[in-house]
Amino acid sequence: MMVTVLTGAGISTESGIPDYRGPSGLWRADPDQEKLVTYHWYMGDPEIRRRSWLFRRDSPAWKAEPNPAHHALAALPDAWIVTQNVDGLHQRAGSPRERVLELHGNMFGAVCTSCGAASMTSEAIERILAGEDDPACHACGGILKTTTVMFGQSLDQAVLARAVEAARGCEVFVVVGTSLQVRPAATLVSIAAEAGARVVIVNGEPTAYDHMADEVIHDPIGVAVPRLCASLAD
Repeated sequence: MMVTVLTGAGISTESGIPDYRGPSGLWRADPDQEKLVTYHWYMGDPEIRRRSWLFRRDSPAWKAEPNPAHHALAALPDAWIVTQNVDGLHQRAGSPRERVLELHGNMFGAVCTSCGAASMTSEAIERILAGEDDPACHACGGILKTTTVMFGQSLDQAVLARAVEAARGCEVFVVVGTSLQVRPAATLVSIAAEAGARVVIVNGEPTAYDHMADEVIHDPIGVAVPRLCASLAD
């Protein structure tokens, strides 16, 4: 059975990584945090860039461990994992890297916005801690940022095309831990449904796409996803 899974921040909250929009999300506690991951604010303000690097430094993702939901998905044979998360937990749980499509990139790599030179987030953070307010690219002096896709940036079109193909070609499309408020990721639900896939949504709160689902599950993700995966593997 061909299974494609779309995951969002909710799958990683049980690993200690807070989400953004949920009842206890970062932006509800401090709406100003959104500037740290918004491209035009980041590119236009050196102080926002410094704060953004420190925000990445303080992320629980550096030490987080995959939870039962990540491990259950990794055990699904030949599943495609399309994730909005940047924490790398699917790969750490054992999902093959070539079958994990990171729509929003990941937080561990860095790139120069001018010349494209690749580096590591940890290196930029070390430079901040050593006293540099706004570490620039060693190759050209351009602005560095993590390899996450910030708000206001376009997704990698090649990754998105593969995600659309995975949604269109699956028999079961599972949504886990996402509010489905961010496009174009949310549109993968309708793509899968229109192609005839069975759609299952596992999320703590209702979503705007629940009416397209064959099944909606509000149980805790760490319980619901292993149970669902066991049924799909039968």
